[in-house]
Amino acid sequence: MFIDKAKIFVRSGKGGNGSVSFRREKYVPLGGPDGGDGGKGGSIVFKVDTGITTLLDFKYRKKFIAEDGEAGSTSKCYGKNGEDLYITVPMGTIIREAETNKVIADLSHKDDVFVLLRGGKGGKGNAKFATPTRQAPHFAEPGMPGEEMQIVLELKLLADVGLLGFPNVGKSTFLSMTTAAKPKIANYHFTTLKPNLGVVAADGVEPFVMADIPGIIEGASEGVGLGLEFLRHIERTRLLIHVVDISGIEGRDPFEDFVKINEELKNYSVKLWDRPQIVVANKTDMLYDEEVFENFKKKVQELGFDKVFKMSAATRDGVDDVIKEAARMLKEIPITELEIAEDERYIPEEKKFTYEIRVEEGEEYDTYYVFGSFVDRLLSAVNVHDADSLRYFHKVLKNKGVLDELREMGIQDGDMVNLNDFEFEYLM
Repeated sequence: MFIDKAKIFVRSGKGGNGSVSFRREKYVPLGGPDGGDGGKGGSIVFKVDTGITTLLDFKYRKKFIAEDGEAGSTSKCYGKNGEDLYITVPMGTIIREAETNKVIADLSHKDDVFVLLRGGKGGKGNAKFATPTRQAPHFAEPGMPGEEMQIVLELKLLADVGLLGFPNVGKSTFLSMTTAAKPKIANYHFTTLKPNLGVVAADGVEPFVMADIPGIIEGASEGVGLGLEFLRHIERTRLLIHVVDISGIEGRDPFEDFVKINEELKNYSVKLWDRPQIVVANKTDMLYDEEVFENFKKKVQELGFDKVFKMSAATRDGVDDVIKEAARMLKEIPITELEIAEDERYIPEEKKFTYEIRVEEGEEYDTYYVFGSFVDRLLSAVNVHDADSLRYFHKVLKNKGVLDELREMGIQDGDMVNLNDFEFEYLM
């Protein structure tokens, strides 16, 4: 089974919480704080594995969650870091953000490693908050949350040469004659429902990878049939071998077929349409009149395609000539990376802890509601029943600019400030 697209959920690990702890040795009076920091959460890492050729594994497993960091402990012991989760994918895999379909990464080399989501940082233990004036802090920092997202994995085959043409023109036969690939071959349309890859290694020829792309029909560039799914797989090829059935035994005009396929290429991608092409008139063993090929060749060359060969894949007649020309052209065509437009690239939002303030007017006093991710994190870090913790709490509100913003909004003595379930009276 060939699977070339999969949607999965990924989440990095949460950082471990810092510890609130104090030394309790028998002969150490008034032992100070010794709470350790929490461990870092595990990251989500993608790694190319050349031994994998499909995304089949992701058909059965849809969630990938990295390990959380462990909490800190006594004696300033740090919590254990969560293990990074490595996800192996085939070479040629593109990672997209599911909602926008924008490209996050293109893993097109055998040694590619990409960190998609980093694990949350571990929280600081209370030992880190000790100062000369705050010698026994009863609070610690919580671990940072992990990140999560829905992504789409998309496999685009990495081949030097792509075989192009309508169904049943002999592409699979040609591939089987020139490589060790064993595609299914039969005399009916759409025999090939998945791309087949093979390595051409003929005498005197530098080996190259050739892909038999399933037959494309009219309207493929608009999504008719499986057109778009098939066209994606020839985006990376450097050279196209365009195979047509010159025999006309099915009542089709080979030149019209050639033009229609190129129109689909042009509609899908001008850059793909502009790739070098070798035009191969196949099934010459069933050709009743040699002039048919000559007329076809003349028309094709008038369109600007100079390389036109006649071949019979079934008898191997002309096959070697096509392979040698393909190998020669590949030496002159540079290897280029898949181009991704700037507006197609995914730019992650900077993760910030933010807050909002809403005012509710009352008869005697107003209530200012402060809420948001900043508030959630701050309240989880402090002990509001401890004097040292409250002083730290006030310092954070001041440094973050919350108190200044409240004053700008007109807060007065006696007004109430509400942060989630914690409420206090404001005093200048």
